[in-house]
Amino acid sequence: MSIIQSLLNQVPLPRMVRVRQHFERPVLSDPVGEFLSRFRSSSLLEKITRGMSIAIAVGSRGISNQPAIVKALVSELKSAGAEPFIVPAMGSHGGAVAEGQKAMLEGMGFTEEYLGVPIRATMETICLGDAGPDLPAYIDRYAHEADGIVIVNRIKPHVAFRGPYESGLAKMITIGLGKQRGAEVCHNLGFGKMAEHIPVIAARILEASNILFAVALLENAYHETCQVEPIDAEEILKKEPALQERAKELAPRLAFDELEVLIMDEIGKDISGTGFDTNVVGRYHTPYVTGGPRIARVAVLDITDVSHGNGNGLGIVDFTTLRAFNKFRFDQTYPNSLTSTVPASVKIPMVLENDRQVFQAAIRTCNLSRKEDARVVRIKNTISMDEIEISENLLPSARENPLLEIVSAPCELSFDEEGNLF
Repeated sequence: MSIIQSLLNQVPLPRMVRVRQHFERPVLSDPVGEFLSRFRSSSLLEKITRGMSIAIAVGSRGISNQPAIVKALVSELKSAGAEPFIVPAMGSHGGAVAEGQKAMLEGMGFTEEYLGVPIRATMETICLGDAGPDLPAYIDRYAHEADGIVIVNRIKPHVAFRGPYESGLAKMITIGLGKQRGAEVCHNLGFGKMAEHIPVIAARILEASNILFAVALLENAYHETCQVEPIDAEEILKKEPALQERAKELAPRLAFDELEVLIMDEIGKDISGTGFDTNVVGRYHTPYVTGGPRIARVAVLDITDVSHGNGNGLGIVDFTTLRAFNKFRFDQTYPNSLTSTVPASVKIPMVLENDRQVFQAAIRTCNLSRKEDARVVRIKNTISMDEIEISENLLPSARENPLLEIVSAPCELSFDEEGNLF
C-alpha cells in the first residue's frame, strides 16, 4: 500500500442521493422551425444575392441544436443562390492552429458531410484599422475575403468578467473571428478591461467588415434552446445587452450556498471557455467576477474527449485524477492561457490515482473534526445541472427546498476494480 493510499484509506465516503433541480424552463419545441420562421419573416434574406460567398462563423462551445440550425441556415443561403462555407471563430482555441480549430468543429458535429459545405480554417488575419489606442481590430482572412459574414453563437454570462457584452455575438466578432491575434489584443490588458474592449473593437469590425447579420441563441438551465434571434448587423450591439440579462436569469446554479466538497465528472472547452462555468461553482481565475456558492474543495475527474486535451480550468480546482492528467496536452492548453494572459487556470492540481482517492482527498482536507459531516455534491458538468447527487446529510435541506425533488434512496458510491466510478 502506498503512503498516499494509507493516508486516504480510512476516509469515509458518504452515501449519495440523486435529486432533481427545478429551474425556469422556457423551451422551443422545434428550434430549427423557430429559426426558419423568424429568419424568413425578417428582411435579412434581402441582403443575399445570387453568387455571394458567405462565411458562417461558428465557435468552440457545445451549443444545443447549433449544428442543426447552422445546417438550416446553409440551406436557406443556398436556396437564395449564395455559396456558404464555415469558418472557425474561436480565437486561440484548438491549440491556436487551423487544423486544431477545424477538428474541434468536427468533434461537435460541424462536419462538411453533415452541413454540405466546406470548412475553411486559417489563423491568418486582416487588420481593419484601430478601434482605439493600441487596439487594432483583426478578422479571419477567409471571412474577410467572403462577400458576407454571418455570426452564429450562444449568449451567456462570461466566466471571468462582467459587462453588458460577455460571452456572445460581440465577443465572437472581436475575439473569435480575430483568431489568436485578435484574442491577444483584447486580452492584453487583462480581464479588467475586457468589458470595455469587446464592444469598442466589435464596433470597429462591424463598421469596416462585411458582417451581414447574426443568429443569437439562448439556452435555459437544462441546456435546451429557448430563444433564437436573427439580428441585423446594425442591431447587434443594441440588442445583445438585453439578451445577456435574460441569459443570466436563465443560468443554472447549485441549490446549496455552502458545501465542503464538489465533484465534477468532467470539464472541457465544449462546456465552457474555462472548462467549467465558474459562476456555477463559485471558483474564479480572475478578480473581476465574484459570487456563487462557497465550496471548500472542488475536484474534476475527467476532461471531455471533444476538448482534445485542453485542460483549461484544472488550475482552479484542488484535485484531479491521473486519467484527466494523462489527457492534458500542453500544446492544446497553454496557447489559450498565454493569449488570455491568465496562467492560473492551467496549473496542475493534486493528481490522485483514481476517482475514489479524489473523493477521499477532498473530504480529508476539509478541516472537519468528523469527516462524516462533509457536505458533498457531485455533478456531471456545469451544463448538465438538472440532476445531481448529494450526500445523505444534505437531505434535510433538500426536503425543505421547493426547487429540489428527491428521486432516489441513499446509495453507496460504486467503484470498479481500478477505483473509478461506474
